[in-house]
Amino acid sequence: MRFIEKITSQQNMRQAIEQVKKNKGAPGVDKMTVDELDHYFYQHGHSLVQEIRSMTYRPKTVKRVYIPKPDGKQRPLGIPSVVDRVVQQATAQQLSRIFDVHFSESSYGFRPNRSAHQAIEKVLDYLNEGYEWLIDMDIEKYFDTVHHDKLISTLRERVKDRETLHLIRVFLKAGIMENGFVRPNETGVPQGGPLSPILANIYLDKLDKELEARGLYFVRYADDTDIFVKSERAANRVMKSITSWIERKLFLRVNVTKTKVVRPTQSQFLGFTFWKNQKGWQCKPSKVSKTKLYDKTKAILKRKQAVSRPLAVTFTKLNQTIRGWINYYRIGNMKTYLAKFGQWLRHKVRVIIIKQWKLPQRIYTNLQQLNRLFKCHFTKENIYKVTNSRLGWYRKCGMDVVNFTLSPKVLAIKKKDRPGLVNPLNYYLNQA
Repeated sequence: MRFIEKITSQQNMRQAIEQVKKNKGAPGVDKMTVDELDHYFYQHGHSLVQEIRSMTYRPKTVKRVYIPKPDGKQRPLGIPSVVDRVVQQATAQQLSRIFDVHFSESSYGFRPNRSAHQAIEKVLDYLNEGYEWLIDMDIEKYFDTVHHDKLISTLRERVKDRETLHLIRVFLKAGIMENGFVRPNETGVPQGGPLSPILANIYLDKLDKELEARGLYFVRYADDTDIFVKSERAANRVMKSITSWIERKLFLRVNVTKTKVVRPTQSQFLGFTFWKNQKGWQCKPSKVSKTKLYDKTKAILKRKQAVSRPLAVTFTKLNQTIRGWINYYRIGNMKTYLAKFGQWLRHKVRVIIIKQWKLPQRIYTNLQQLNRLFKCHFTKENIYKVTNSRLGWYRKCGMDVVNFTLSPKVLAIKKKDRPGLVNPLNYYLNQA
């Protein structure tokens, strides 16, 4: 069976449709949603397959959107139409089956049964073996600068039929729509489609094989690569040599300001940094990653918006954000950080709750009820002083009466109309 027939087989296309529906995602330029896919393929699936096999299929232009990066810049994404996403997904599934088995053991990004956690654990293995000098490689605008002819040439090593290579090339050349204007795409694999991750790995597999041939230890996750050596001198020599190789052989540009030789404590890899104790090298979230959590939480707790909406909505958003962050960084050491973050979080939430109660009489009544229910043993005078204090909301919610009546345990109670507020430290300790 030719490769294009494997891509367009009924079973592979159905699997691709289900995966695209599962991923959801925004509509492309034609505004079709994933909910319309089943009906579309029922009516047009056969003719679409014929177009692909006869090389007359033409994908729609890609919609350009931008998402913020941690450094304040913006990352461009290309959103294909949902039908094009299905064809890309079907292609990616088959490419993965023939290429993934040949990928390096040191490559972790966008691969089945591999994760960022495994990549970090491998980093720690190398550090604890004494490879304590790192080369942080940074390829400038990698996804936007992949050389199309070089990529097709690499694909041709394992994919022989011209229909498949033609299909991939028309995806690479699909125009990009931005601000109502369409421009041709001469280089790069736009991030945002299902095909770009596997193509990015296929292209950089040449780098992996070169590093292995030189006997170097490294960890690569997509376009993030750390190389490990035992001395600063060796690190500088390898950095210079590999930079030259990447630019000559892969036609990519290495960012010389971001590519540097560092010690593990200065490195930031996949959101983690590293530190050493008596047990050896450990990982923890980087400062940038911690700041990101604070920023996301602050956005949810903006005073006016948070006070005006139901507490259930605020708690749901907070829980999703905090649990998601902890799930990713759970392999790192962060007990002290999460204890402090939890205190800050609950203080901000108490301010929202007290402001929602609004009137002094209602604040007094609610605090008194909580005081009796949870046996906090505050006097009526204590509660009255807080209720009628001239202090600002933030300072008022730092007083013992509010802290103990709206304790972490109380805030964590799940009610009929809302979830309980996650306790970050407890959640982390249960996950670790």
